Amino acid sequence: MAMLLKKVWDSVLNRPSTSPSPTSSISTPREFSSNHESLSLGELDRIPIDIIMQILKILRPREVARLSPVCQYFRILAADNRLWMFFLQNGKESWDSVVFSETHLRSGPPFKTYYDNPPQLSFMNIYAQRNLIPGSVIIDGGSGYCKYGWSKYASPSGRCATFLEFGNIESPMYARLRHFFSTIYSRMQVKPSNQPIILALPICYSDDTETARASRKQYMEAVYSVLFDMNVPAVCVIDQAVLALYAAKRTSGIVVNVGFNVTSVIPIHRGKVMRDIGIETVGQGALKLTGFLKELMQRQGITYESLYTVRTIKEKLCYVAMDYDLEMKKDTKASCEVAGEGCFTLSKERFQTGEILFQPQLTGARVMGLQQAVGLCMDHCYNADFVTDENWYKTVVLSGGTACLPGLAERLEKEVRNILPKAISEGIKVIPPPYGTDSAWFGAKIVSNVSTFTDAWCMSKKEFRQKYKHSASSLLGTW
Repeated sequence: MAMLLKKVWDSVLNRPSTSPSPTSSISTPREFSSNHESLSLGELDRIPIDIIMQILKILRPREVARLSPVCQYFRILAADNRLWMFFLQNGKESWDSVVFSETHLRSGPPFKTYYDNPPQLSFMNIYAQRNLIPGSVIIDGGSGYCKYGWSKYASPSGRCATFLEFGNIESPMYARLRHFFSTIYSRMQVKPSNQPIILALPICYSDDTETARASRKQYMEAVYSVLFDMNVPAVCVIDQAVLALYAAKRTSGIVVNVGFNVTSVIPIHRGKVMRDIGIETVGQGALKLTGFLKELMQRQGITYESLYTVRTIKEKLCYVAMDYDLEMKKDTKASCEVAGEGCFTLSKERFQTGEILFQPQLTGARVMGLQQAVGLCMDHCYNADFVTDENWYKTVVLSGGTACLPGLAERLEKEVRNILPKAISEGIKVIPPPYGTDSAWFGAKIVSNVSTFTDAWCMSKKEFRQKYKHSASSLLGTW
């Protein structure tokens, strides 16, 4: 400890001298502690408090914590929220993610709501708790392909097929899930027993019926059973749409997930999917858009090797027009390179592809447009009188790879405003996918780093058996 204090003092002595102006309001430790006359740092009392704080910032967080036992004064300084905010701001995770997770996700679901007096947080304790949280395996099940990786990494480390594509379609669900998780653990070269897992699941059995609820429960039992049979210490399962909302630093709103086969419009309040309000489903997804672009390219005599080529062109060149009729009058020609196949040039096909989300009749489909589905969902939310925040549904977050098409968020906001009365549409904001195609994965990353993750978000094997009241072995015949 003596060496640590000497390091602090040497930092002061080696600091270039400054001449504060006569009007400077910088306080010294003695002035800072005027309400605590017994507190003193001896010779250090002559040093302005802001300089001492700057010295503490130079030290590592662990060294600052070790200063606490020196005296009561250092205990006050070492616990200063501003100091630990500085350390968190200079950490690996973004500061806004830290603030969001610790103020909104800390209690775990169901969330507490603080309207006037949010709880006072000790960032010193939060820093210490976040350092103790073990790294987690994150698996975003996806609807087109799966993304997986380590929660301490900056982004997913790998991608693979979804579990529905593992094994024979007639194979028992348990066996297919086991194969799926074993494959991912093998690719990541980690043992299932070493760390918790966060699993992001696509919305399934979306109806609020007894049959749908029973199917969801059975599905969840199978997932937990497989993972606990593989000796995973703790499991956290969250809907993919909820995680996309967390990635946008929100706990309430509407998520529009443009999936592989369908597009889902999902109302979420305080982290809970509101199935009783209703999930709207549009029978057009990423595959439909890729197929329509393929058709448009064939009409122009453009040849290609595979549907993967068409998807790549869609991702590189396509966008959503703000005004479709006006865009038809413009020269929108553009080109891109596809590895191994050369250069491709598109014109009106660039925005005609995404237009089928708003005008599905262009493909002959007899389904409602995306703006109508979102408008219907908002109308249902508006008429639900069980919540105190009447504007909770006015933030719309897009998710899914196709939702990354440039212009989609702006066009959807415009169309929804046009079809809804002002009482509902006023204040609507549509947000593009916060982290592109990986938004749900990053939402899971935010959850995995919250200081209360293991206790507030995860289920252990013992808790699972108590909740479902039977062992995993009973599921083997069912699935």
